[in-house]
Amino acid sequence: RITEAVDAITSTAASHQRTFVVKVMGRNCGYLALMGALATGADWVLIPESPPDVENWEEVMVERLRTGRKAGRRDSIVIIAEGAQDRNGNIIGSSYVQQVLEERLKEEVRVTVLGHVQRGGSPSAFDRNLGTLTGYAAVETLISTPPEGEPQLIGIRGNRITNLPLMQCVEQTHAVVDAIAAHDYERAMDLRSASFKEAFRTLRTFVRAMPHPPAPGHKRLRLAILNAGAPSPGMNTASRAAVRLGVDKGHIMLGIQNGFQGLIDGEIRDMEWMSVNGWASMGGSELGTNRKVPKGSDLYAMARTIEKYEIDGILMVGGWSGYETVHRMFEERSNFPAFNIPAVCLPATINNNLPGSELSIGADTAVNSITEAVDKIKQSAVATRRVFVVEVMGRYCGYLALMGGLATGAERVYLHEEGVRLKDLQKDLENLIYGFKSGKRLGLMIRNEFANPIYSTPFMTALFEEEGGELFDVRTAILGHLQQGGDPSPFDRVNATRLASKCIDYLIEQCDQDSRGSAFLGLTSGKLQFHNMEDFPRMVDETYQRPKTQWWLELRPIARLLAQPEPQSPQMHE
Repeated sequence: RITEAVDAITSTAASHQRTFVVKVMGRNCGYLALMGALATGADWVLIPESPPDVENWEEVMVERLRTGRKAGRRDSIVIIAEGAQDRNGNIIGSSYVQQVLEERLKEEVRVTVLGHVQRGGSPSAFDRNLGTLTGYAAVETLISTPPEGEPQLIGIRGNRITNLPLMQCVEQTHAVVDAIAAHDYERAMDLRSASFKEAFRTLRTFVRAMPHPPAPGHKRLRLAILNAGAPSPGMNTASRAAVRLGVDKGHIMLGIQNGFQGLIDGEIRDMEWMSVNGWASMGGSELGTNRKVPKGSDLYAMARTIEKYEIDGILMVGGWSGYETVHRMFEERSNFPAFNIPAVCLPATINNNLPGSELSIGADTAVNSITEAVDKIKQSAVATRRVFVVEVMGRYCGYLALMGGLATGAERVYLHEEGVRLKDLQKDLENLIYGFKSGKRLGLMIRNEFANPIYSTPFMTALFEEEGGELFDVRTAILGHLQQGGDPSPFDRVNATRLASKCIDYLIEQCDQDSRGSAFLGLTSGKLQFHNMEDFPRMVDETYQRPKTQWWLELRPIARLLAQPEPQSPQMHE
């Protein structure tokens, strides 16, 4: 809700060259304000855990905003958590910030208090699935815990459902409040998660109007960034973060246009601080991207371009074809010495089919796009007693189908990983007929686009239509490329920024150590981990272009349980 509101506010603010102060919820926790600011590219943020570290913070804020306008920004966004205060414990209100900005900037400032709009609306796909998985875990915990057992809190940590003693969680929450009340802000930050502190450090760089100037005698590396593979929401966010963090560290950032074809053709330009202004919320790929995997003479042309532009390191933001190309460059180092430079891959594909990472940038946005579309389809279906067979992307990876099915309450999800057999379709048809005879008004089947080459979406539709008779109609919905479009979700924006920060640090570290590492970065169990590029073939199923191990397949039993037409346990019938 916050991201959607600030994106909308940013549009009107830019058109009128206006400053907005946005107040968000959170009480004594600055999570919403911090992540909202990081996701929207806000120019200043105030949170309870870390008040401004200077007494004249008003002057610093005003100067930052003024300098940003001089640099070319058309708007200024300040986000305030409702519990924000200065280092002396004095509450910082939105009206006070508005007054300060109007008096010192000599311009009109508007205030938007989002209030309870943040609590309402349809839940995101992530929240729906989180509710489903924590609900399932809660029931399992209740069944397995003895009456005298300690109360538990069910939550998520490291992309896995977990449970902790309830009182331990309550005590830690109170400890943060007590630390803020005692003005012990360092302890308050320490009590937050590592990702919270990391996000705050990154944001402090982004709210700068301009980067730090390079230090005298500092070696300025020439680091290039490109996008490869199909477009994925969050590519621009990652590119923006990489450029600004690299420039702020004193290095020269280069943008390669149109993927590896641009590296072949020498389509390279310097990227400055303001070159990526506004990219935080933009979908698509401003640098341009394609699926080309260079070979033969292309490799020679790439090597010449690297030498011509004196590139010291490469950051590839993209999908499978990008990983393949970086791996090929790694293998061809003996033939092309120019390839003997650090290179790192940042996972960005809606298919979520990359090794070493449980989540790719863009996948969350795509699941949300699927969920929004299917919600509308279900409204149409229930009004007319219809079954819809919805085809989603993912190639040979069923992540989008399964997570979309969980989020929308699909009766059946067809995955390539499981395969589709005729007896499966017969069983599904029997369940549909039973359901509609029992008063059901809609049916929803979600199919991965490559689930089965014979039992295609038109085949399934025709089968269900013929056998359903007068009970229900059947329609097809192929969602297509709308899944690749749209502005990135807050989750993808924050993760893109987090991963880009790690990638830039990796390239700089490799160059400083005179090392020539080639790696791909991934998010596994909540932790960021680099994997050597030489491990790429070992970790993937090259035939179906997906990882050999896929964590989300563990969720299939839950999806099947929830899709049953009725309870299977005799005890539940009683």
